[in-house]
Amino acid sequence: MECLNILHLISQTIYMMKYLLFLPLLGASLCLNAQAPVVTTADLQSVTVYSRGVEMNHAARARLSAGSTEVVINNVANALDERSIQIGSSAGLTIMSVSFATNYLKEEDKSPAYLQVEAQLKAAQNLLGRIRNRKQSEESTLALLDENRKIGGSETGVTVAELVKMADFYKSRQLELRNNLITIAEEEAEQQKKVARLSKQLQELANDCSGTGGQLVLQVMTAQAGEQDFHISYISPNAGWTAFYDLRAERINDPLKILYKANVVQSTGIDWKKVKLTLSTGNPSQSGTAPVLSAWFLRYAQRDMQQKQASIRYQNRLQSMEARPAAELSEIVTGAAPGIQVSDMGEYLSQSENQLSATFDISLPYDIATNGRPHSVSLKEYSLPAQYKYYAVPRLEQDAFLMAEIVDYEQLNLMPGEANVIFENMYVGKSFIDPGATTDTLNLSMGRDKKITVKREQVAEETGSRFIGGSKKQTVTYEIRIRNGKKEKISLLLKDQYPIATDKDMEVELLQSDGADINKETGVLTWKLAIAPGETKKIRISYSVKYPKDKLIGNL
Repeated sequence: MECLNILHLISQTIYMMKYLLFLPLLGASLCLNAQAPVVTTADLQSVTVYSRGVEMNHAARARLSAGSTEVVINNVANALDERSIQIGSSAGLTIMSVSFATNYLKEEDKSPAYLQVEAQLKAAQNLLGRIRNRKQSEESTLALLDENRKIGGSETGVTVAELVKMADFYKSRQLELRNNLITIAEEEAEQQKKVARLSKQLQELANDCSGTGGQLVLQVMTAQAGEQDFHISYISPNAGWTAFYDLRAERINDPLKILYKANVVQSTGIDWKKVKLTLSTGNPSQSGTAPVLSAWFLRYAQRDMQQKQASIRYQNRLQSMEARPAAELSEIVTGAAPGIQVSDMGEYLSQSENQLSATFDISLPYDIATNGRPHSVSLKEYSLPAQYKYYAVPRLEQDAFLMAEIVDYEQLNLMPGEANVIFENMYVGKSFIDPGATTDTLNLSMGRDKKITVKREQVAEETGSRFIGGSKKQTVTYEIRIRNGKKEKISLLLKDQYPIATDKDMEVELLQSDGADINKETGVLTWKLAIAPGETKKIRISYSVKYPKDKLIGNL
């Protein structure tokens, strides 16, 4: 009986040992299954491009098992602000953490164009290497031939026939080798050019970031297995847009047409294909905190110890007054706290109006490659009533400039940008639109008009200098002639100036201004002229400057 008990005890012990050995294996298997990530790809739905930065919106779907799962979402931007990440999903799924990674599971992809040029460069480099091997072989053979051209030995003679035969062989072989080296040198130079061209092309394609997007790594928990939808939004710094315009006018009596365009650039690592594109005049990276003025304390450059101590106290006060928390980037963009948000689809897609910026929703889907090159997008076309006038400052430029005045321009939501000017169906040059002016009227320069001639010349007989006691008096007279070579009457704003005295010993007198409006503080003279077709107007300006004769005015 004792033997049976002992055998039973041994049997149970062996069973328990097998069970204990099996548990770690089972646990390891379960652990491996739990750690295996679920990989899916995000589909880019829409983008909102700011002047600097872009908000990108994706949709993704993954089949998840019940419990905890790591989800890797590919095809997001190669750089993003993790504070701006917003994740939306269905109820019943909890997102415990989210992080951004680059090349989490695979090596960096390269665009097809890059791979093609890379293969061509490799083949060209290999061919160049073979050419250089041929060159080295021919040079070694020629060197060997030169080293062994001594016939016979120092004591063994050769016959004349042998000498002639060896001389002919050496001559022909040496000539063949040297000619081969010339041909090889030409091939090497040509192949080097090809390698250089391909290297340059490959360097240009290196800026093409397609296929180099990042990944989001999510740790999620769900009670039930099944398909789960994810809606992803974040801010990436690798995109932006700038405004540019076409300004068109057929005649000075016609409305001004403004074609509002945008140059969009992006290098997010993802090609934008058939996406809904929105452009915003806002800037998500700009702080939304209003500035606060602090006390402005004046201090002398040289201080004694007491003043230095007072300065330290003042600085401490300033620091305590100016200490303010900075706004989070995601708060500026969405008005929400940073981090992860779990919501249903309808809540995620809700939009809020921002009264501080304008947005342009593009109705047609756009394709924009991730190559950092500008892509032109048409935004709007305006036909606006404008008041045209000409402007001339012949002291600086002896040309007349056509200006278009527009009122109530704030409603156009214009951005600063360069403009192509087309007037009377001709390209006349470039201008710049600055809507940040504080005036009620926006003045747009439409370029130079060569049909209006402006000349400013000194009148010699009314210009000169003379001495009066201990002073010197200089008199200067200019005549300005403006001719209207157009077929219609024009309005022209003409400006000139006379100097302003900066010393009590100087005396400046304006002698003639021909009815100009005079700004005595700046010396600027302004004429508003109406000039008929073919008419020439003449304006004279004359002034005198009196100053001590032992002094010199350098800029008179």
